[in-house]
Amino acid sequence: MSLESKELRYGIIGTGMMGREHIRNLLAIDNCKVVAISDSNAPSRASTAQLIGSARQFSDYREMLSTQDLDAIVIATPNQTHFNILSDVFDTGLHVLVEKPLCTTVKDCQLAIERDVQTYRDGRVVWVGLEYRYMAPTKRLISEVSSGSCGKVQMVAIREHRFPFLDKVENWNRFTTNTGGTLVEKCCHFFDVMNLIAGSNAVRVFASGNQDVNHLDEIYEGRTPDILDNAFVIVDYQNGVRGMLDLSMFAEGSKNEQEISVVGSAAKIEALITESKVRVGLRANGAQGVQEFLVEQPQGVVAGFHAGASFLEHLAMQNAIRKGLKPEVTLRDGLNSVVIGQAAHLSIAEKRVVEIAEFI
Repeated sequence: MSLESKELRYGIIGTGMMGREHIRNLLAIDNCKVVAISDSNAPSRASTAQLIGSARQFSDYREMLSTQDLDAIVIATPNQTHFNILSDVFDTGLHVLVEKPLCTTVKDCQLAIERDVQTYRDGRVVWVGLEYRYMAPTKRLISEVSSGSCGKVQMVAIREHRFPFLDKVENWNRFTTNTGGTLVEKCCHFFDVMNLIAGSNAVRVFASGNQDVNHLDEIYEGRTPDILDNAFVIVDYQNGVRGMLDLSMFAEGSKNEQEISVVGSAAKIEALITESKVRVGLRANGAQGVQEFLVEQPQGVVAGFHAGASFLEHLAMQNAIRKGLKPEVTLRDGLNSVVIGQAAHLSIAEKRVVEIAEFI
């Protein structure tokens, strides 16, 4: 049977919030099936079984990998587990989507890339779950920039003003040792989008940030959370583009959770999420000539937690699997998004500019 018509059989490793998000997306896509799930947390497995009662359940993902007939794996476990699980999945030769961040450190990201090379199988698709690039306004903005509407890109500014971190199983996301830190865990999404728009490699980072408001009165097994909740991050790129991230995780009173602004030699282009709007303002037309577009995902897209982006990510990955194409979001993309976050945390800790060359 050709891959064009084959039913793709999925195993899901990690059945928390994002694991179930991926399952709901896959259930809505034709010609694929979730046949097995694995999670060491019994309540998570039980909750997920209500979505897909016929799937086999495993407490150990290694047993699932060794006993199930699978085509693709989704890894949606806590960040600090990604490298070891991904390394085991590579040995199977299966297609795999690993949730962001690729790993919690640059070193582990580099090791993951090495393991991929060591276990290479022709046609295998390895995909990193950086789905923000598939949000409708962001995708339209990227398309406008790629078409030349902006002229030569000079500045990329991304603002995320949102709610605090959600509750996760055993509150693993409250601690930097588990997440890689907020600027890796949360902001790798935006650094990926920034990298894509800049079209270049980051060379240095300067950041300021702290944990000022959130989780200060929470205690888990005698430990207080240490994840920062606000930051500014400035990124210099090799081609002269400058990027900036403005993050606040105690800004629920915001009309738009995310705003992206790209300014070039010819125009300013903005994406507004959650209003789902894109604005294009040509310098030649001035403020009165700014055009505003309402942008929406195609019909039939499952909205989920990411405005349909995760659903489109799965469609794109399956297209790559069936047609033998390269992944659109690579391990290298995962590394490049993590290194900015890790450099930003070092910049905050040591109050200095950090060169990317210190990591890569």
